Amino acid sequence: MSELKPMINALLRSKIGAVLLLVQVAITLAIVSNAAFMISDRLAYLNQPTGYDESAIFSFRVNNFDPDINLVQQYALDEQAIRSLDGVVDVAMTNWVPLSGSGDSSSMHTSPPPEMGRGVRAAYQLTSDSALNTLGATLIAGRNFRADEVVHSDNRDNLPTTAIVTKDLAEEMFPDESALGKTVYQGQGALKIIGVIDTIKGPWLDDSRPANVIFFPFNYADSRAEFIVRTEAHKRAQVMAQIEELLLNNESQRVIYRIEGLDESKAAYMARDRLVMRMLIVLIVVLVLVTALGIFGLTLFNISKRTKQIGTRRALGARRSAIVRYFLVENALVASVGIVLGAGLAMLLGQQLMTVFSLPSLSWTFVLASATFMLIMSLIAAWAPAQRAANIEPSIATRSI
Repeated sequence: MSELKPMINALLRSKIGAVLLLVQVAITLAIVSNAAFMISDRLAYLNQPTGYDESAIFSFRVNNFDPDINLVQQYALDEQAIRSLDGVVDVAMTNWVPLSGSGDSSSMHTSPPPEMGRGVRAAYQLTSDSALNTLGATLIAGRNFRADEVVHSDNRDNLPTTAIVTKDLAEEMFPDESALGKTVYQGQGALKIIGVIDTIKGPWLDDSRPANVIFFPFNYADSRAEFIVRTEAHKRAQVMAQIEELLLNNESQRVIYRIEGLDESKAAYMARDRLVMRMLIVLIVVLVLVTALGIFGLTLFNISKRTKQIGTRRALGARRSAIVRYFLVENALVASVGIVLGAGLAMLLGQQLMTVFSLPSLSWTFVLASATFMLIMSLIAAWAPAQRAANIEPSIATRSI
């Protein structure tokens, strides 16, 4: 404590360097805290459970060009042919692929217009009675679609009257009662809930309600169709390699494309988030290195200016450990002021990011962890210059007089 006053006086004599350093520490702490928090948030997002065996499912698209073809019959033949392949568990036609970032959604209501009742947004999937088995979804209440409930059509004149929902959607639409047997409305269309399945994610993982999904038993036979296939373990690649040739043998005037695994679709959808996360990691590393070099340089500069002072102290009997401690405490003092300023700056920056980019509120845990890291880093950066100061011989110092 007795060294604090001369230490502060020494810093005030070279205050420009000290001020620049504490500003650098404060800015680094503010950015590192928020960047670390954003990385943690992205990691949780990237690693969230989806409810699928992603390594066993793949999808593909078909574009038909023959105007005379009966698409309802053709797609039924395609599904039958795919099921005959070795290793295929099931196949279903669909209007979107889970986790792909592309799909359809609508507001579902508990009452018909004009009352409407409670309204909840959900991704809706047009598919068939084979969808649950293909996706590996677990039915937790009610039943699956019967074959006679599935509408196969190339127009929307005849719509289904039943639906299956995820438990997440069921709980949000009917929070205090069972959704089974209830009727939900999509516009004027009424659909009776006949089954509830365990949580699976829809097409948008970054949606505020990614697990709100409703299934309609409707195989809409458009010229452009999408299929999902589930295979036995380790047989996905083998089945994927046979799909194009198999379907072209059934009908040649069409194109089979985007044959890709569910994990590949998910990776493509999340590519931007992974890139942002890597850029944030690089930003943190660069900022920390620059700040560490700043501390290293300032300590060296202070030592070069105080060679006489250090030599005098050594001549008066000061131990090397005392010299090392002096410079470490001095750097810790500067870093601590910067950390206090940086903590406040970090929270202000976090509030701005929350407002502008709709990010979650910055947790103090990340600020405290980053502050601890910055303090340790400042001590490590100052250690080598402090050791150099401790090795100054009294005779060398006195020669500089």
